[in-house]
Amino acid sequence: MKRPCMAAVMAAAVLFAGCTGKGGGGSDASQSSAEESVHRIMTCNIRITGLPADEQPGRRWEERRQSLIKTLRAHDPDIIAMQEVIYDSYDFCREQLSDYFPFGFEGPEMDPYEEGYHLIGKNVIFFRRDRYELTAAGTYWLSEDPLICGSMSWGTNRARHCNWVRLRDRRSGREFRLLDVHLDHKVPEAKARQAELIAREAAQYGEAFPQILCGDFNSRTDDAPARTFTLSGWSDAYDILHGGREFGYTCHAFLGDERPAKPSAGRIDYIFVRGGAEALSCEVLKDRPDGIYPSDHYFMLAEVEIR
Repeated sequence: MKRPCMAAVMAAAVLFAGCTGKGGGGSDASQSSAEESVHRIMTCNIRITGLPADEQPGRRWEERRQSLIKTLRAHDPDIIAMQEVIYDSYDFCREQLSDYFPFGFEGPEMDPYEEGYHLIGKNVIFFRRDRYELTAAGTYWLSEDPLICGSMSWGTNRARHCNWVRLRDRRSGREFRLLDVHLDHKVPEAKARQAELIAREAAQYGEAFPQILCGDFNSRTDDAPARTFTLSGWSDAYDILHGGREFGYTCHAFLGDERPAKPSAGRIDYIFVRGGAEALSCEVLKDRPDGIYPSDHYFMLAEVEIR
């Protein structure tokens, strides 16, 4: 297998001793069943907190945070790829999801600005402590200077980054990699270039190595980012399993199915797979516990088999 040399350089790959070790309840890889190789993956843009526009019933973080946890617990994911996580939401999720290990928030490199807009929404990955061993992880920035924290290129409105983890499944012994991204929300060239950078970085792994890409692309399925990944050997799990049928809005603006349809309506949240990762199912979740949406986005859930 081709070694991920660039990942170590770009992301300063790290080992977490507290997450490693021999798991309880794992079985020998040669005896693992197909079921043991299936992983429940959720991608969730949980919406940044404290926005003036959200100071109304049903949109305040203090109201919807319990809805978020109820939605996550109802679907029992093995891995959660979140976007738009900031300090209060990170502290709350880390406390409520103590059975998951979080990667991708803390560190001085994540907030390089001392004034102005500095609360960069983080792409935080939560994975089950009892199922996975973390073998490596890292961050790189979606710019022409990916090693420079907070760097911006191509007219992007905000600094954007990719967080990734490489995990070993304690049940099967198989390794795979999961990437969590959030592309620019306004500039088409920035979105396209950011997607190209991610595709190039991921391509350094062998073609058969399992990888999963989750995130908010801020673009439709027929726009440049999704096409870039498809042409680079990735498969859009929802598209493949639903025969190319367009879902509609996944960013529903807290309106759910009542959001008026527009010609530009379309799914902007994705789960892609590559190499030895195969999506067995993929659905958009419309959960609304206690009548409150957990976010202005619907979440997505896929079952992915690692081969």
